Amino acid sequence: MSVTGGPPGRSAVLNRLQLLVSRRLDGLLQGDYLGLLPGPGSEAGESREYVTGDDVRRMDWPVTARTAVPHVRLTVADRELETWLAIDMSASQSFGTAAMLKRDLAVAAAAAMTHLTVRGGNRVGAVIACGTGGLLRRPARGGRLAAQGLIRTIANTTAAPGACLPQLIEALSRPPRRRGVAVVISDFLEPPQGWQRQLRKVAVRHDVLAIELLDPRELELPDVGVLDLIDPETGAVHSVQTSDRALRERYAQAAAQQRADVEAALRAAGARHLRLRTDSDWLTDVVKFVVSQRFRRGR
Repeated sequence: MSVTGGPPGRSAVLNRLQLLVSRRLDGLLQGDYLGLLPGPGSEAGESREYVTGDDVRRMDWPVTARTAVPHVRLTVADRELETWLAIDMSASQSFGTAAMLKRDLAVAAAAAMTHLTVRGGNRVGAVIACGTGGLLRRPARGGRLAAQGLIRTIANTTAAPGACLPQLIEALSRPPRRRGVAVVISDFLEPPQGWQRQLRKVAVRHDVLAIELLDPRELELPDVGVLDLIDPETGAVHSVQTSDRALRERYAQAAAQQRADVEAALRAAGARHLRLRTDSDWLTDVVKFVVSQRFRRGR
């Protein structure tokens, strides 16, 4: 799947993508799939006596102990919950050696998160980073048509060189918003010390999900002789002799360490972590993640 073609072809691909997302997610995620998004409510309400069929996880133990009668705590439903997507569309996303480019994977991930949000009647907005081109904001709106328009905007964004991840994450905190969900979609190639503080700040108020985009060639080099590598952020060209086994091993070790550092930084910042690859079934990975979050919350 690629959404980097001309406008007519891009529109058709986006339509197929959204149809694929709705069919697969609705088919595989049956019922009330808590986990990715907050559940029926987070504000504590009144207590009432327990009746058969109530969720025992909502037992109000202090009231139960005081009255000697089982009580459950009601919650006030979160109305018009907002999910904000922070999408990194800098030049490093225009890379891919498998089924798609990383920017196509970013669009696909955004489509899945948007579908999961508006399906529950909530609103979704986005902040899109375009490298040195700055930030593009789209207000949070509800409904399927608004979600489709948002995905088209993301897909039509032109990538530009330049580090942008710290500014992108910082934009999720400005202006201050009521508690909701923040989803950061990026390859996280910038050093963690540049963006971890901003992410931790967002996680204080919001439920944060970090979606890491990865291509297999970012983990290991193939043995193909002399290979010219271009840094998409700076345009610098480096010629590498990939037949050198020691060099390939050093590259793989450095890449593995970089990914481990990113994972540790996300965990320390209080964000949940979902890794999507350009050479895997990204929709299945999304489903597995949502199911695992539901199981975790159920426990």
